[in-house]
This record gives sequence, C-alpha cells and structure tokens, in this order.
Amino acid sequence: MDAFKPAPTMDSVQFESDPPGAEAKVSNGQSCRTPCALALPTTAPLTVTFTLEGHQPATETIQVIQNTGAAPVLQPNPVAVALAAAPPSKPAKKPTKKRPVAKKKPAPKTAAKPAARKPPAATPVSVPPAAAPPPMPAEPPPQQAPSPWPTAPAPSQR
Repeated sequence: MDAFKPAPTMDSVQFESDPPGAEAKVSNGQSCRTPCALALPTTAPLTVTFTLEGHQPATETIQVIQNTGAAPVLQPNPVAVALAAAPPSKPAKKPTKKRPVAKKKPAPKTAAKPAARKPPAATPVSVPPAAAPPPMPAEPPPQQAPSPWPTAPAPSQR
C-alpha cells in the first residue's frame, strides 16, 4: 500500500557560513560543506548545526511553511550563519614524567667522633714579678789613665 502514497515534497535549501567551509549537518542525517545546498523533505521542522574548527558551533531551525494552493516550503532559505571564533583554549598540560629519584647511599658507619674539647678556662695564676736588673750607677766608674812609665814585666819565677 505504501506504493500508492505520494512521495514527500522536497525543497532545496542553501546553507552559507562566514567563514565558509563549515560542516552543515541537518537533523535528518544529511550534511555538506558550506556554501552548499541540500534537498530536504518538507514534512517536519528540521535543525541544522554548523561546525568549523577554531569556531563555536551554531544551530538554526528550519520551519515548514504551508501556503494555500502551493507546495510547502522550508524557511529560512538560505540558512546563513556567522561563526564566532572560539576562545583560545588553554594548552593541555603535558603529563610530566617523573624522573626516578636516585636513592641516596647511606653514609658509611664510622665511630662517632668525640666532641671537640674546649681548652680549660684560664684560671688566674699568681706569677712573681720578674727580677729587676741590678741598678745602673748614675756615672760609669772612672777609668785609670794610662801610666806614662813602661810597665815592668811580670817577675818570672824560676
């Protein structure tokens, strides 16, 4: 019995985007790259979503308009959108590779060094004063004047 049903009426719809090159995907599964046109059934409203890398997606609804005495048409036609640039995304953090931590070698065990000894505190020691040198005479002793006579040889002992 389906063979006697009339085929649904179709309407050609133009799709445009700024910037061009967006994918226009209709809710019935059809899609194309803008600028383009698709023949769509006029049986029910449809939605079309425009996507383009680096831009935010945009969605429009296409309505079926019934005119008295004429075939139904889809509106708006053409469907035109201006795609907004997507906000800059934060660069994905690269997973940091954890470097293996080098294990510290234990310090060799040695006998504990004794603490440095402090010198004993100085105790006051009474030191006798150094002996004073003998007093010097105020004047040197008088020297004898050389004798004007020859000196006699020392007596010899035989």
